[in-house]
Amino acid sequence: MMRRFWVLGLALACFGGVAVAQEIKRTELGRSPVSGDDTREIIMQLVEFPPGATSPRHFHNGEESFYVLEGGTVQVPGKEPRERLAGEKGINARSMPHAGYTVVGDKTIKILSVYVVDKGMPLQEPAP
Repeated sequence: MMRRFWVLGLALACFGGVAVAQEIKRTELGRSPVSGDDTREIIMQLVEFPPGATSPRHFHNGEESFYVLEGGTVQVPGKEPRERLAGEKGINARSMPHAGYTVVGDKTIKILSVYVVDKGMPLQEPAP
């Protein structure tokens, strides 16, 4: 009986990390009110997506402007993997669902995001 627990423990130690999803790291670089508008604020973040991390489909209560600092490979379920290239940029409009991919390559993707969002609202919310 004791041997079974030892074998199970060894298996979990060796293979347990494979099933653990990687965490997305968000580092807030700045936050400021929008001049002349007490209802919105500007938030700047460095967002890092390590291999295995999933960015769930979501939307923002305002606009997001992004720039890919360091690229990598991502995959949306049911689609072919694609590259997010360094230098890629874009704007996600208010309430527009986006993301929903997993980093499938071996590189951490780093994105600089600037949000102009409603003050007091969540920065991001799950999209259906």
